[in-house]
Amino acid sequence: MRFKLFSLIHHGALIGVVLTNVLWASEMISRPAPPDTVDPVQRQVSETIDRVKPALVRIHVVSVEDEMGRETKSEAVGSGAIITSEGHVVTNHHVAGKAKRIMCTLSDKTEIKAELVGTDPLSDISVIRLLPAPPRKFTFAVFSDSDSLTVGDRVLALGSPMALSQSVTMGIVSNTELVIPELFWPYNKFTLEGEDVGSIVRWIGHDAAIYGGNSGGPLVNLRGEIVGINEISLGISGAIPGNLARMVAFELIKNGKISRSWLGIEVQPIFKHVPGERGVLVAGVIEGSPAARAQIQAGDILLRLADQDLNVRFAEELPGFNQFAMSLPIGREIPAVVRRRQREIMVKIVPEEREYYQPRTEELKSWGITAGNLSIMMAKELKRKDRTGVLVESVRPGGPCGDAKPPLSEGDIIVAVNNQTVNDLKAFKDFTARLLPDREEPVLAVVAFDRGNEKYLSVVRVGLKKGEDQGYELSKPWLPIATQVLTRDLAQELGLAKQKGVRIIQVYKNMAGEKAGLQVGDIITAVNGDPVDAYQISDNEILSVMLQRYEIGKRVELTLFRNKQEQKLNVELSASPKPPQEMKKYRNEDFDFEIRNIAFLDRVQQDLPDNQNGVLVEDVSMGGWASLAHLAWGDIILIVDDQPVSDVDGFEKIMKEIGRKKPESAIFKVLRGIHTAFLELETDWKK
Repeated sequence: MRFKLFSLIHHGALIGVVLTNVLWASEMISRPAPPDTVDPVQRQVSETIDRVKPALVRIHVVSVEDEMGRETKSEAVGSGAIITSEGHVVTNHHVAGKAKRIMCTLSDKTEIKAELVGTDPLSDISVIRLLPAPPRKFTFAVFSDSDSLTVGDRVLALGSPMALSQSVTMGIVSNTELVIPELFWPYNKFTLEGEDVGSIVRWIGHDAAIYGGNSGGPLVNLRGEIVGINEISLGISGAIPGNLARMVAFELIKNGKISRSWLGIEVQPIFKHVPGERGVLVAGVIEGSPAARAQIQAGDILLRLADQDLNVRFAEELPGFNQFAMSLPIGREIPAVVRRRQREIMVKIVPEEREYYQPRTEELKSWGITAGNLSIMMAKELKRKDRTGVLVESVRPGGPCGDAKPPLSEGDIIVAVNNQTVNDLKAFKDFTARLLPDREEPVLAVVAFDRGNEKYLSVVRVGLKKGEDQGYELSKPWLPIATQVLTRDLAQELGLAKQKGVRIIQVYKNMAGEKAGLQVGDIITAVNGDPVDAYQISDNEILSVMLQRYEIGKRVELTLFRNKQEQKLNVELSASPKPPQEMKKYRNEDFDFEIRNIAFLDRVQQDLPDNQNGVLVEDVSMGGWASLAHLAWGDIILIVDDQPVSDVDGFEKIMKEIGRKKPESAIFKVLRGIHTAFLELETDWKK
């Protein structure tokens, strides 16, 4: 936990326990006591402090965050420990990983500037380097083997709690394999920039009090050796194991980054009600990943990997497996053995280099946004074919993109400007530089951006002005398309000045509009000769209202512009699809949840294929059995106990059979975005 100035607790920090056992005060440490009154433990503590104190560092950082289209800066304080004579300091990523400026205070109150050497959000470890003038050597602390810690060992937590001068608290190791309990689901993950820290970190739990500002400070044994890096407090304090912190820190010192392998599998412990089962359950396989190419499938039991036997029975064993999997040699063929339907299958998998989930973003003042590139996983999460484009992270209200019509929003992906493709952030910045050479007034630009599956065009005034601060419904006649209003600015820039109408931004697959030849980008200006009088954002429903004059199945003639050429197309009007609230539902009282059939709108919004079977979870009762198994609203249930689910009727039949047999658990395979997971639902049949 770092401490943010002018705030008692940093917004990302967890509240610690009441301050106890503050032992640091130089006057007290240096004051001699009569020989016959010195407690042996107190003597050992004092000697430990004397050894470690010269390596303790208070870190004052100016960090940046993306907010409201700006790169906002804030001050925060954390802790660290010097680990080399050259002045390398280990701390947390959430302390220094986004630092623009770093100033360090040593135990003798000397202030020294520092620079960021490297950072790793996945392990929440950063390394900074002290920059003294003139250069000098530093006293440093050494690491101990954190795997040798046992419950009950005495430890000291050193740091700068609440931005106060360096202090120390004492406690004992209470847990050597601390994970955030699944009881807290779905809040049982500690994520930084999209990275799940708990996927590789199994914290050292201890009861030495830590607070905001202790983040990055060392946890030491009574020999003065680092056994952990303090990070979180859940009532009980948690430290990143020293062995992991040491490995990450020294690789950052050597290479400036961490290189890890990626298999593309998501795993979970094996089912607890399958006696004698060993291995690790493959919960999901990312499309196009090394595991997918090796033909590994969701539901496989991974038995061996790189000639190592595997056995993950509990959540506490997952970080060790993930560390092992991420340490495999990149680009080298690795043998693996999986069990699929009681048959062992040997496969070969070639790990790729893993990239961070969220690339760094930048503020683009002339556009009034902060933006960044798409990582592979971000592109897959968004169901994009590739990672081209620029992701809008935040938009400044009243800025160029915020005032555009339609305005851009967080999550939009800019794909082209003035018909020039935008591949990445660098290309976008280069184009901007060419667009605004020495200009003092804004320049109009037509921006193409994607919002889900909808493809928008908007006119943006790029650049800053001189002196500017940086129930049930009846079926209706319907066209299976999505549209945006052709505003006056957009019409002007498309060469259709004074023209009114709507622009097609999505054509629904395999439906009447697509069959009639409608395309994204077509401008519809009339229906059977009647003008579509739309030119303001609020006019987007005009076309729908006009179509209600006709009957379902009737053909209408659309007047449209395509590439500035007027055309006419005949399209048959479809019946509007049933909304989600009209789909057939089923509630299961044994497990306390409700499902319904998948609606057309679900398929459009989630980009589901037409042949996607399953049922969609509509409600999960708080505190019910399904909730305890982490079934969530929006999940699509695909399989129950090896039986495929087609629709509500089929699902209800399966659940009635389960209710008759009353097994210890039912295994659900669910689709959650691009991910699949296996959930083990239990219930109290006696009740």
